[in-house]
Amino acid sequence: MSPSDQGFLRQFSLLIGGLVVLTIVLIFAGYTIYSHQPKETDHASSRQVAMRIAPDGAVYAGDTGRAAMQAAQEAAAKAAASQVAYGGTTDGKTIYDNLCHSCHTAGVAGAPKLGDKAAWAPRIAQGIDTLVKHAIEGYHGPDGNFMPPKGGNPALTDEQVKNAVQWIVDQAK
Repeated sequence: MSPSDQGFLRQFSLLIGGLVVLTIVLIFAGYTIYSHQPKETDHASSRQVAMRIAPDGAVYAGDTGRAAMQAAQEAAAKAAASQVAYGGTTDGKTIYDNLCHSCHTAGVAGAPKLGDKAAWAPRIAQGIDTLVKHAIEGYHGPDGNFMPPKGGNPALTDEQVKNAVQWIVDQAK
């Protein structure tokens, strides 16, 4: 081999060696950066695990513990009841007065007015179950009218919606 070929091989070997070292440095840097990134957590799976082990992970402390658990359950039930619209009342008129009147008094968005027998007759003919379904799920009518789900108040229970619809229908008969 000639001296120029030997020089070329030496330089080429140094180049390949340098590229190998650079590759190792980049791999190490990437691993270091990746290991410091926060890991993704699936909140749904951690919630499922907590719910699954809750019965087994509960602590029983005799009658004192039972009383504390009952008090906590009662407080949770009160808190849940307070999240229901209008204190959980199932009086259709009360619900109408607090929510439904804003559209059904003035006919907003094509809403049939309270007591307007002509406007309510074709709707009542569809059946109370259909009216309740439209009130709970929302409805876009063919003539452009619009009923938002639960009148725009998602805190209403299905029973509250049903009672309000029944009260409104009773006013149109």
